[in-house]
Amino acid sequence: MSSDLAMIAHLMRRAGFGASREELERRLAVGYEETVEDLLHPEWQEPVDIYEFLRYHHLQWKPGTLGGIGQVSWVWRMINTNAPLQEKMCLFWHQIFATGVSKVDHYDEITDMIDMFREKGMGKYRDLLLAVAKNPAMLFWLDNNENHATAVNENWGRELLELFSMGVSNYTEDDVRECSRAFTGWTMTPKLPRFHMGRWDWYFEYREDDHDHGDKTFLGETGDFNGEDIIDIILKQPATARFVARHLYNFFVADEVQVPAWPVTPPGDPESVDFLANALMETDYDIRAVLRMLFNSDFFKAAQFRKVKNPTEVVISTLRMAGDAELPTPDIYAWANHITYMGQELLNPPSVEGWHSGVEWINSGALMKRTNFVADMVNETDRPGIRRLIERAQAESTTPEALVDACLDLMGPLQFNESTRAELVAHAVQNGVCGGNGKSNAESAREIAELLQLIVSTREYMFA
Repeated sequence: MSSDLAMIAHLMRRAGFGASREELERRLAVGYEETVEDLLHPEWQEPVDIYEFLRYHHLQWKPGTLGGIGQVSWVWRMINTNAPLQEKMCLFWHQIFATGVSKVDHYDEITDMIDMFREKGMGKYRDLLLAVAKNPAMLFWLDNNENHATAVNENWGRELLELFSMGVSNYTEDDVRECSRAFTGWTMTPKLPRFHMGRWDWYFEYREDDHDHGDKTFLGETGDFNGEDIIDIILKQPATARFVARHLYNFFVADEVQVPAWPVTPPGDPESVDFLANALMETDYDIRAVLRMLFNSDFFKAAQFRKVKNPTEVVISTLRMAGDAELPTPDIYAWANHITYMGQELLNPPSVEGWHSGVEWINSGALMKRTNFVADMVNETDRPGIRRLIERAQAESTTPEALVDACLDLMGPLQFNESTRAELVAHAVQNGVCGGNGKSNAESAREIAELLQLIVSTREYMFA
């Protein structure tokens, strides 16, 4: 196993949804830093043709309130994108700016929010935060459409400070009140009657006559602040840079404790979080520039297999590895539902706090769902990705030990402890599974697929 190849594979797991061995070898020939740059520039790639999907699933143009299926177009994009980091950033921001159909009751508005993440997710954080503040799904989710000059609603203002920028303990209750006053009048166009494909779209609307123009004192500054002024003041605070940096570290580098514990639990790697926080401040919160520094850092490169895969990563990486998932067949609905069964219903997070990640993705039910899904997929030996993997494993191994090592290498490369590897080798020895054993190709392929099923059922395989 080449250490350079393993590093490219690590990058593609974290900055994307994994990659086939053939893609890894192509990217290795280009180089690590060049691959980082390619990932950071989705505009260099041919975009997904969403209209190809809509030709087959026209109701997904306006999924409205159709139960449990509004996320399938995004799942199809993630499977087929040539710009995986762009979609990974949509997932990152969706986890932070968690907005769900359980309350919004309008998939179209949340998919529009994902489109906004796709457009702005690697730009300036100020632009993104301002766009979120004006997003109709967020306005309704956190009740800012009910925030009036004569009757202040603090829901958006509180979550802006607590979960979207600074974190608990870095502001006062007075700051929450004053922040909320600054966002009075930020609302959306009135609801129109439904039409045959769902609701009409909502749009941001600023109502001057409903805005509180009185002086506000926020984080030590006083003035007739509007929402944009509040965002500018927030971005001056070192606490904001540290909070966003810890999110970046938790999502891309290594699992942290859950967000509510951050005020009392220091980061696992404070130096790296400080590095990212300083980078955010120095670049004026340029997310693309900070990601470039993150992916090229020593701490990122040293963090292989230190994150539990989230359900979206499990499903999308498996489908991209297996292949034959490019056509928008009805299977896409089942694949989207598998993500939900594993504990992550896209476009419908459990609360404004988003999903709990890391080891909290794993429980007895979710673990069974993960294992069964991936094991079933690698057993479909007619899928082109699985077929190529098996053919290469057959060609590169003549002993059970060599076969196990070839499979671990081709599927990752993966890092397994010696006891797990020994169990896999024992299985291969017992079943006589190896290249050149006199068995037919079909029989050999079936037995190697069984070995792959054992590999994806291990604890080690759950880490990215």
